[in-house]
Parts: sequence; structure tokens; C-alpha cells
Amino acid sequence: MTKKAVLLLSGGLDSATTFALAKEQEFDVYALSFRYGQRHAVELNAAKKVAEMLGAKEHKIADIDLRLFGGSALTADIDVPKSRSDDEISHGIPITYVPARNTIFLSFALAWAEVLDAYDIFIGVNALDYSGYPDCRPEFIEAFEKMANLATAYGVAKNQRIRIHTPIINMTKAQIIGEGLKRNLHYSVTISCYDPSSEGKPCGQCDSCILRAKGFAEHGIVEDV
Repeated sequence: MTKKAVLLLSGGLDSATTFALAKEQEFDVYALSFRYGQRHAVELNAAKKVAEMLGAKEHKIADIDLRLFGGSALTADIDVPKSRSDDEISHGIPITYVPARNTIFLSFALAWAEVLDAYDIFIGVNALDYSGYPDCRPEFIEAFEKMANLATAYGVAKNQRIRIHTPIINMTKAQIIGEGLKRNLHYSVTISCYDPSSEGKPCGQCDSCILRAKGFAEHGIVEDV
């Protein structure tokens, strides 16, 4: 019987690696991306390329506008922090955190999974490099998974558990990249930048760009930004 999974696909290297790992487990992957008013909407172009490259069974882009609430440098007129040190990046909740974003995204994924009769959801959260994001922690994922099994008709009616998969949650950025390189993943189609230029060129100075560059550097790779 075919295994179906809904996967949250941002267009960055974390979700692309997660996609590759899901495919290796022989899931038919249904990719879900969001146009949520983010300043780095260029990531959706990358998501489309990743979905095509890795063979998504279907790729949907959901439109929701989190600019309605703001509260983040990604959805409001707030400067994206630049050139921060490793110590600054690893402490506190950064202004690039989007309130309740992963809760919202996972809820959409759960709704689609129920329609597909899929019992597996993949999300590329990482608790090491983004320790300040509360919705990237194992405790959050465990709580959401418990809720998912209580909140859906198919979770209640059928004797099969809904699972939220987080295969890279305890990996460093270098380890994540290493997993992708082992599987010949072409990271050139991905983008991680929070504040790209109008042409889609990475800024090279935001937290995400810094962590990405550091991860590749540990493999002796320097990307052209």
C-alpha cells in the first residue's frame, strides 16, 4: 500500500533535506508551501523547483496573510537583524520569529493530510541552530502530534496514529547539509535568506544566511551569494 505524507516545503535547505529523507522512506510526498505575506516570498520559486526536482506527487501553495498581525521582521515593517555573532544568534527569541507560524502551518498540513487519508506529516524544524524559536522545539512537536490525534475525524475513527516527523530536529546545519550531499541534493535551487534583494539574491548577512554559509563552510564549500 502506498504511503502518503504531507510535507511543509519552504524552499530552504532544511525542508529540501527533509523532503529527500521522506522520499528515502518511500513516501509519496504531497508538498505544502505558504504565501503568507513574507518579505522573502522568493522562497516560493525555490519551493516549486525543489518540489519538481524531488518529485512531489502534488505541490500546493496556500495563501494566508500573516501581515494582518505583523509582529515579526518577516511580516511587518521591522528591519531584519544583520551581521549578528554566533552568540547573539543562539540566545533569545529573534525578531524573525513569526508568531504561531508553525502551529498555523501544521494545522493546514493536518487538514490536507486528513483529506488525503495520510497519517504522516514532515516538517523541517531544527532545535539547534534556531534554539530561540519556540515552535521548533521537540516539546511543541510532541504536543501538536497529541492534539492532531484528538482533533481529526480520521484520527479518532481509525485505529492508526498520526505522526509528525522531524528528521533533522537535532542536527546542526552542517549535519543537515551533509545528509543532503550524501543524497546528491542540489542545494543551488534552495534559498534561505530572510531579506533577499528584489532580484532574489541572498543578503549574506541575516541569521539564516550566516548559518547556511557556516554549514557549507564546514564541508569546504563556499556558495556564491
